[in-house]
Amino acid sequence: MTNNKKTDDNQTKPTSSLKANPQQKPDQSAGAALVDKGEIGEFAKTAIIAVLLAIIIRTFLYEPFNIPSGSMLPTLLVGDYLFVSKPAYGYSRYSFPFGLGGGFEGRISPDTPERGDVVVFKLPSNTSIDYIKRVVALPGETVQVRGGRLYIDGVRVEREVVGLVQSDENADFASRRLTEYIETLPGGAMHRIYEEGDNEDLDNTEVFRVPENHYFLMGDNRDNSQDSRVQSLVGYVPYENLVGRADILFFSVHESAKLFNPLTWPNTIRFSRMFNKLGPVRAEDNQ
Repeated sequence: MTNNKKTDDNQTKPTSSLKANPQQKPDQSAGAALVDKGEIGEFAKTAIIAVLLAIIIRTFLYEPFNIPSGSMLPTLLVGDYLFVSKPAYGYSRYSFPFGLGGGFEGRISPDTPERGDVVVFKLPSNTSIDYIKRVVALPGETVQVRGGRLYIDGVRVEREVVGLVQSDENADFASRRLTEYIETLPGGAMHRIYEEGDNEDLDNTEVFRVPENHYFLMGDNRDNSQDSRVQSLVGYVPYENLVGRADILFFSVHESAKLFNPLTWPNTIRFSRMFNKLGPVRAEDNQ
């Protein structure tokens, strides 16, 4: 029977009404190729969005770092993974990945570090390297270490003995006996430090005066830290070199873990350290 109903030429026909010419077989390989191209296109689009989102989060919110050395013991252990807050101090050219910060100077939406903050910064002598230390002195202040004791503006910083420890968290310190102290910085920020003794290489220094827009940073493992006391390597850290404030641990694993031996994983993951906050205890926290 012939269908006499006219078809509007401007109306798209439903796909279900289309039939293949019985004299020709449909080109299945071409259809499969179209499907494959469509799937690849969707995958590429999803991957690009994911990468862009990761870059945005890493640049403007939180950037992950891991700890490769024991210079911040006992606060940070080798194998700790942490998030650094980018908004904490605003944004400088060093906040952007792949050198995208270009040549702009200063900081956007700046805020200043507090004494006692643990910060990630670009090493002044080689800005391709990231360091992590604690802020102990602010611009305009003087700093000196005499007989292993820290002096800020000529006033000795108080410390309280916790006891002797022998760290098994890092092979470099496994055979060393360290003394643990609670140090209270001016303003009341309290944190733990390690000392091998009070007459080590960096336990007697000159008087340092911190320049404007710079900070004096030290490691918590005082006798095993290359920090602002070593002027040729670290020295005074410019404000614009600060990458961000270390806020929270999100993962931690002992250095004895073997990546390609999953049997070592359960006993080497430090579950008790996950999601620990990294800021010092401040006087106002106890009020």
